[in-house]
Amino acid sequence: MQTQTKPKVINRLNRIEGQVRGITRMVEDDRYCVDVLTQLQAVRAALLRVESEVLKDHLDHCVMGAMTGDDPADRKAKATELIELLGRATR
Repeated sequence: MQTQTKPKVINRLNRIEGQVRGITRMVEDDRYCVDVLTQLQAVRAALLRVESEVLKDHLDHCVMGAMTGDDPADRKAKATELIELLGRATR
């Protein structure tokens, strides 16, 4: 992961962790189900944003490095890895 991306991702994950702890307290306090569900949707959306940021970083750094490099086996490996990753994301 690129050095400028890592602190942003860690910060977002820490916020998400706090959100999840808040949801736990909501459940313990018998809060209204719709309120809990709303917070769960917010956490899912936040995780998707982190996932997108990490994927963008991977494409910009790891995949681009392999594609512009001199190692055809590395290019093929990164392309295969990316295809498998995107395949899992659509399941």
